[in-house]
Amino acid sequence: MSTLLQDIENQIAGIKTSVGKQNVGIVREIGDGVAKIEGLTDAMLNEMLDFGHGVTGIALNLEETEVGAILLGEYTEIKEGQEVRTTGKLLQVPAGKGLLGRVVNALGEPVDGKGPVKAESAYPVEKIAPGIIKRRSVNQPVQTGIMAIDAMIPIGRGQRELIIGDRSTGKTTICVDTIINQARLNRMAEAAGDKEYRPLYCIYVAVAQKQSNIARVVNVLEEAGAMPYTIVVVAPASDSATNQYLAPFSGCAMGEWFMDNGMDALIIYDDLSKHATAYRQVSLVLKRPSGREAYPGDVFYLHSRLLERAARMNEKNGNGSLTALPIIETQLGDVSAYIPTNVISITDGQIYLETDLFYQGVRPAISVGLSVSRVGSAAQTKAMKQVAGRTKLELAQFRELAAFAQFGSDLDAQTQAKLERGKRIVEVFKQPPYSPFPLEVQVAALWAVQNAYFDDVPIAKVKDCQSKLTEYLASRKSSLMAKILKEKALNDALIAELKAVVAEFKQTYR
Repeated sequence: MSTLLQDIENQIAGIKTSVGKQNVGIVREIGDGVAKIEGLTDAMLNEMLDFGHGVTGIALNLEETEVGAILLGEYTEIKEGQEVRTTGKLLQVPAGKGLLGRVVNALGEPVDGKGPVKAESAYPVEKIAPGIIKRRSVNQPVQTGIMAIDAMIPIGRGQRELIIGDRSTGKTTICVDTIINQARLNRMAEAAGDKEYRPLYCIYVAVAQKQSNIARVVNVLEEAGAMPYTIVVVAPASDSATNQYLAPFSGCAMGEWFMDNGMDALIIYDDLSKHATAYRQVSLVLKRPSGREAYPGDVFYLHSRLLERAARMNEKNGNGSLTALPIIETQLGDVSAYIPTNVISITDGQIYLETDLFYQGVRPAISVGLSVSRVGSAAQTKAMKQVAGRTKLELAQFRELAAFAQFGSDLDAQTQAKLERGKRIVEVFKQPPYSPFPLEVQVAALWAVQNAYFDDVPIAKVKDCQSKLTEYLASRKSSLMAKILKEKALNDALIAELKAVVAEFKQTYR
């Protein structure tokens, strides 16, 4: 063993002499997707290293005597004693509109069999987030098409809204619905020739998901016609921990290209719990000191530097935006677990999905009490603000009263009325997957609920009544729907017309 080390040291000495600059090193140790390199005294953090054989590494550990690098690509050809060179470049991925409609890996290489990607530029995977001076307040809505979110937990362009909940509670479905709704809005604006509407391009990053799940999401997006406006970045469970660690940063770089070019983008990280696990694996193999639950000390910085890159830029800096919807998976509803706690503190609010609600048939299973948007009504259209103002309070009161009413049967009339109204609001907010509601439909349905038009409808018939009202408005009163969509606010004339139309419908429904 000592002779091998002596040989390596002699080689390093020879390289130093021949090159004159210490930018060439020798692989001392390799395994588990990580290489330890001696002699690279010029290496920078996150710099790309050339191992030859088409293998690239990224310098992550800069120590006194060696550099620890993670390897990208097939590294079985790399042997101990081999030369490694610094490149002077940071890792970059392709970015631009040419990626829309494509499924790519963590390095931006296509994996969908549709030929090479036509990228417009290359963007650094790691980049410092824009400063506060370059940003502006969030005031444009991201219409998810999910009534419960658009009414009570509005998301704005440039916001970071966490989606948190146990496994199989519909977290990914909420994000897919949002992508489908953006595609619908983009198509409508294109068909109408609306120059004022700013399309929202979507990036879906799948980290350590099963390939069958990823294929299902891509299939749903294709069937809904959403893929032409979407980039899918995949690092499935079968990929190396290095690729899983890089995928969210690569997707973020692709989204930043849109933001920096004055456009709007939405990025979904599905999910950051698995991302943290991949980073923990990389860190432990690199012999970094482990902290609580074996996570490295900088696991907080890992997600903060990723999510801080989401922003809404001011006019001087292009007026673009990047909205982030990170997903976190909890265990048995424990929101105070190690990683989720940190992500809650980084984001501008969270949508908490409750397992109990999900199995009671309330889907999306959004917990009104624990979900919050710190942007609030600033990111809502005026029409939605007008009809949804009291809804969140009424629903929260209903949850409190429902828990209280279990223990007593004698309830006064006012409490009984609140319980009945709450039950109907819950029913109206139920929504099947992959069928987002347009803004004008949401406004009409919520207005009808708030103005007691559903109060005499039996609970079991509320969804039927709602769907028939939607159908009635779309087929017979499309001019009214068009007015609500155009005005985005309910004036006295529109309210009077809406009142007459809903009353007319109720006569026919009975």
